[in-house]
Order: sequence, then C-alpha cells, then structure tokens
Amino acid sequence: MPTKRAMNRAERDRRQGKSPSTQAGEFVREEIDKIRGGKHGARSTKQAIAIGLSEARRAGVDLPPPSKGKAKARTRKSAEYAYEAGQHKRKTKTRPRAARAVSKALKREPQDTVSHAAMSRQGKQAAAHRSAASRSAAGRKAARTKGAAGRSAAERQAARTRRPRS
Repeated sequence: MPTKRAMNRAERDRRQGKSPSTQAGEFVREEIDKIRGGKHGARSTKQAIAIGLSEARRAGVDLPPPSKGKAKARTRKSAEYAYEAGQHKRKTKTRPRAARAVSKALKREPQDTVSHAAMSRQGKQAAAHRSAASRSAAGRKAARTKGAAGRSAAERQAARTRRPRS
C-alpha cells in the first residue's frame, strides 16, 4: 500500500505536467526505502522496481503496461491488471491469503538488492544496453545505405584508426 507522501508527490508531478514514468518514480523510490528500512526484501533490483511500478499503476498513474515483446506475457498481464484497476476499469478483489503469502515470501528475500551499489549497477546495465543497441542499429543502417564501395572505404578507415601509431 503506497503512503500518502508518495501519492502526494506523484500528484504534484502530474500537476506540473511531468511524464507518467516520473510520477511512478515516486512509488519506486518509496518501495526502495521500504526495503532499505527492513520492511521486506526483494530478490533483485528489478523486482523492487517492478513492485513500485505496479503500485503506481494501481494508484492511478497513467503508465500503460509494456507492449508485446518488451516483457514476458505474465508480466504484461499483471501490469495490465494493475493499470485497469488504477483507471477504475476493473474491480479488484481483496485476497487476504494471497496478500499474506506474498508479504511472507518478500520478508524472506534479501535487502542488499537495493543497496546504493546495486542500484548503481542496475542503472549502468540499462545505459550500456541502450547504447549498445543504438550502436548496432547505427552499424546496420550504415551497412544498408553505403553500398559495397562505401563499406570497403569505411573498413579501410577503421583499420587505419586501429593501427598503432609508429
């Protein structure tokens, strides 16, 4: 259950016209604080972030579920459910037994998954993945648009660049 503080911060972000992901960031931050405070744990940094995003969706942040191919089907379905609940398009059922089971399971998980170092690693991995994807896309585009002679010239230039200066 998100705190009043997170709800107010997200609402303030919405009024200021900030993006839904920025609004959801308040819930993610709160989740990380809960884990660091020892309320429960998380198996991974990604899980902690996912819990925060789910809470944001349920609280009414206009953050649509990931599109097909971006996340596995089970994740998408869960996000869809949370989003619909937040947008008042679906009635939610209280399931005390399931809720207890989840909180008991989370209490058994480690808390060091959201340490400052772990969060930093998560950010670096995401940034590296993005830059690698754009680099390979740029390479494919270049190969498509250059033609044989252009590619050959680019390869010669690359070899010259790699050659040690003597």
